[in-house]
Amino acid sequence: IAEEGVQFNNIQIVAAGEFLEADVRRVLASGKWPARNPDQNVADIKAQLAACARGAAELHRLVHDNGLPVVKAYMGHVQDNAERAVRRVISSLSDGSYSVYLDDGAEIRVAIKVNPADRSAIVDFTGTSAQRTSNFNAPSSVARAAVLYVFRCLVGDTIPLNEGCLKPITLIIPPGCLLNPVSPAAVVAGNVETSQLVVDALFGATGRLAASQGTMNNLTFGNDTHQYYETICGGAGAGFDNDGNGFAGESAVHSHMTNSRMTDPEVLELRFPVRVIHHKIRANSGGQSQFPGGDGSVRKLQFLEPMEVALLSSRRNEHPFGLAGGAQALSGEQFVERADGQIEILPGLFRIDVEAGDAVEISTPGGGGVGG
Repeated sequence: IAEEGVQFNNIQIVAAGEFLEADVRRVLASGKWPARNPDQNVADIKAQLAACARGAAELHRLVHDNGLPVVKAYMGHVQDNAERAVRRVISSLSDGSYSVYLDDGAEIRVAIKVNPADRSAIVDFTGTSAQRTSNFNAPSSVARAAVLYVFRCLVGDTIPLNEGCLKPITLIIPPGCLLNPVSPAAVVAGNVETSQLVVDALFGATGRLAASQGTMNNLTFGNDTHQYYETICGGAGAGFDNDGNGFAGESAVHSHMTNSRMTDPEVLELRFPVRVIHHKIRANSGGQSQFPGGDGSVRKLQFLEPMEVALLSSRRNEHPFGLAGGAQALSGEQFVERADGQIEILPGLFRIDVEAGDAVEISTPGGGGVGG
């Protein structure tokens, strides 16, 4: 994990209302792999602190206007309502299990066991592969967040996402597996990649939704002057609604654990030495079924200066699965086109150097289909 950047291990960053910027910058400059752009990191931390301060101020305002007992009561109502909504969903589910696989062959296995009497469920990841030597391990909090997200999606009602959703659920994640790794396991891909596969496994176990693209397609590029990171949209899986009606998946969307908005091409090209050659739907990449999965996208960027480019992605060997006889979707693929026209096929995990005129094209996976 040390190779993934500096770590803040119990470092105080605010004292008596004052931001301890010098202490923060010392940490950012420490270690074998210091931060590349500490000014940006400091700005990010200040923004987070400002958000926390605003949240605290709003809570104080609520208490001032309504009284602490009323605020506490409504906090309880919100969680109780979410708990009831999830219990209703659980009562409509049956026991189920599903496994999905990482491109390196590791397995994420989940079983959902329903107790109809009290409308509770056990979500058990026993059988999931041991933690990896790669960075695709995910802290248990990531798997917990995926469980919360999936059951919130199944509710269907308009309720705020909150802790009450998990009250009817017992979560089992064995220590030492890739979803509950032991330090110092590397984890940078766990939140952005493995989380997507956990969601697919959970939806597969419920029988409600075919696999979506199962990756965020994390693309980074930069040099000493510029640094940029984006996730690239793909296909969403087809599925069944709460009434059992099938529906098709959406094409070229950010799904599940990623919700980032891409920078407008005009802004991107103004601020960075790149040109967006195209970003289009990858036709027929979703599972072709009664209810087809959504199509992925094709994004091609040309670089106008020497850069380092890297991709962190999944579903390059494995395919997004279909449900109820539905077809699987196409997996992702990528290549670099050099300025002289030479094409080099790239793996789903790469780091390359590009020169002015070189271009990288990423084709993202589609979503699985539903029904033969």
